[in-house]
Amino acid sequence: MTIRFEHEDNGNEGRFVLYEAEQAAGEITYQWAQEPRRMVIDHTGVDAAFGGKGYGKLLVQKAIAFARAEQVLIQPLCSFVVAAFDRDDSLSDLRY
Repeated sequence: MTIRFEHEDNGNEGRFVLYEAEQAAGEITYQWAQEPRRMVIDHTGVDAAFGGKGYGKLLVQKAIAFARAEQVLIQPLCSFVVAAFDRDDSLSDLRY
C-alpha cells in the first residue's frame, strides 16, 4: 500500500490530502489567521472506506510537521485536532 501526501495552499487557506494508492483517503484543512505565522485547523476528515487505518492521526502529524518546519503556530478548531493537542503536552509550544 502506497501512501502519499499533497499540500495545497492559496495564501488564504490550504489543506493536506492523504492518498492511498492514488485515491484521496482524507484531508486536513486550515485557514491562515490574520496574525502572522498562525494557522487555524478547522477540519480533519477521512473517507469511511479508509477508516480505522490511523489516517486522521497521520494528517495531524503532517500538519504539525509543517507548522514546526515553517515556525507557525496552530489554533485547533477541529475537535479531532483539539483532542490530539489535549493528549500530547509536547505540542503545547505550537498552540495559540
